[in-house]
Formats: sequence, C-alpha cells, structure tokens
Amino acid sequence: MTEYKCRQTLHGDVLYVTRGLVDTILGFAAESDPDRVTVPLAVTRARDLPGVDLPDETPVFTHFYMPSEGDAVNAVFGMQLGIPSGETPGIFVSHPVQQLRLTREDEFREAIFIAVPPWEEDSLAAFERSGDKQEYTILDIEPPEESLGPDDEGRSRSRW
Repeated sequence: MTEYKCRQTLHGDVLYVTRGLVDTILGFAAESDPDRVTVPLAVTRARDLPGVDLPDETPVFTHFYMPSEGDAVNAVFGMQLGIPSGETPGIFVSHPVQQLRLTREDEFREAIFIAVPPWEEDSLAAFERSGDKQEYTILDIEPPEESLGPDDEGRSRSRW
C-alpha cells in the first residue's frame, strides 16, 4: 500500500487540485444541498500527470472516493472501511448553512476543502488541520486514464 503524505512534499506550501475534481465536488455539494456531503480526496504524484511543471513528488488532488450514505460503521465510529488508511490525505466538506471555515463536526485530514453556497469556485477554500487557510491552485489538466470501476484491490475510485 502506498501512503500519500501531502504536507511533507508540498511545493511551496501550495495545494494543487485538478479543475475536474473541483467541478465534481462542487456538483456533489449542490446536489446534496441542504444536506452536508463529505468526500474523501486522493492524490496523484506530479510525475504521473501529463503536462505538469511541478517537482515529481508533488501531490495533486485528482481523485475522490464516492461518499457513502447510510454507512453505519462511518456513522458510529467515524471511519469508512472501504477506503484504505493513508490513501486520502484530503477531504471535501460542504457547509450548506455555515461559514467558510472548519467546524468541530468536520472530518479532519491533512488538507480540508470546504465550500458554501452558491457552490462555485469562489465559495471554495482549503484549510490545514489547525484551521488556518491553505493556498491552493487549480490545474487545468486531466489525470491519466483509469477505470472508474474497482481498482486492483476492489475499491471504487473515481477520477476527475
């Protein structure tokens, strides 16, 4: 299993995320409104992305794991068993009726993306676990092609 660490390999302390992923997570938030949605986010190393001018080890948020509604284990224990530990250093959380900031109810990861209505790029922000805002850059690139079905280990992973 490959464990991805974001903070240790950030290029200039900036997070990188693909435009397709941003559009997708904002779409999830709009569809779920007025309910909150939480989406685990995975990264791809810059060396594996075509046309990226970043150091090879730089993590770029490119993928998500489908949010699972009605997951009793997650509701009780706060963990999703279908997502391997260490493979989702980021999380997206929508705040339909709250401010653009971390709350005690949010799930914390190395990087937390939060959005509020009207679910547009201007209403999206990134944060560190400490609650400090984190700068991010949206990249107009496509991740390498891969199946939207289960990966080699049977997990559902989607790319954008």
